[in-house]
Amino acid sequence: MKTLPESLLQIIHKTNNIVLATHINPDGDALGSLIGLADTLEGMGKKVFRYLEEPVSHLYEFLPDTGLMQTDIPALQDFARQAGRDILCISLDCGDKKRLGMNADELMKIRPFVVIDHHRNNNGFGDIAWIDSQRSSTGEMVFDLAETLAKKISEKAATALFAAIVTDTGSFRYEATNAHTFNVARKLVNYGVKPDRVSGHLYDNYTVGRLQLLQKVLATLEVLGDGRVATIRVTTDMLESTGCTLEDTENFINLPRSVTTVKVAVFLKETGADRVSVSLRAKDTCDVAEVASRFGGGGHRNAAGFRASETTVDEVRDRVLSVLLEEFNC
Repeated sequence: MKTLPESLLQIIHKTNNIVLATHINPDGDALGSLIGLADTLEGMGKKVFRYLEEPVSHLYEFLPDTGLMQTDIPALQDFARQAGRDILCISLDCGDKKRLGMNADELMKIRPFVVIDHHRNNNGFGDIAWIDSQRSSTGEMVFDLAETLAKKISEKAATALFAAIVTDTGSFRYEATNAHTFNVARKLVNYGVKPDRVSGHLYDNYTVGRLQLLQKVLATLEVLGDGRVATIRVTTDMLESTGCTLEDTENFINLPRSVTTVKVAVFLKETGADRVSVSLRAKDTCDVAEVASRFGGGGHRNAAGFRASETTVDEVRDRVLSVLLEEFNC
């Protein structure tokens, strides 16, 4: 694992106004990392602006301080204007600039710009970059940073960081989970985290509509390549008929991935007219980050994704299966 950069500690200590941002469609790791770091920085007397491009998903509203998130660019500009030169921006869990969303350029006007991330395809697009692909999650990295900065972490921050780690490790099941991950989790519990409550919010959160949506999605299951590849899909019609949103499909991909013979699961999501989002999850040797990169996406060896436009779900399915089965022999 890579050492926490001294330059990062120095710039945080000397700066009083800090903007925190993360990627579009933020997941548990993104939100938990942002909330945990924000609470720690405010405990040090810093002023913090928590920026998101869109509102927090209802699946994560149980996390502390989600009501403090801001999506308003004029408010961000006003915060930066009042701060003058005494400001920095920290990007969390964001693999590249475009993942910051449509206001990436506005965020990157704030200098210095710091990147903290665990995606291996991150090329370090900031002035200061702490990137460690051996980490299970950005939340694990933020814990080390927070403990170094503040010595003691609040129960609020600990809960957010625990949720970050749990979501990105698949409840400590994925390959990147290591001894340090469990040690961080142990410390977070000592800081007051209630693992049963966090897990309950994350996984025991189905409405009737969401369960009906899962039923429709699983009905699309295809298993190909002698059982090695499984696909599922969701359409806008399915979402409308069940009263759900794409947010409600979180973790659906883990079900086809759990099939004993399956090495790669593919989740095709219709996001609008001729727009498709694809999630990839793998076990064993298939590197889905490489697969996603063929389509302009990225991620981790066992979890990656990409977006496609001016195409259909069927067209994307055929292209992805061709790459998986013929080129990568997954």
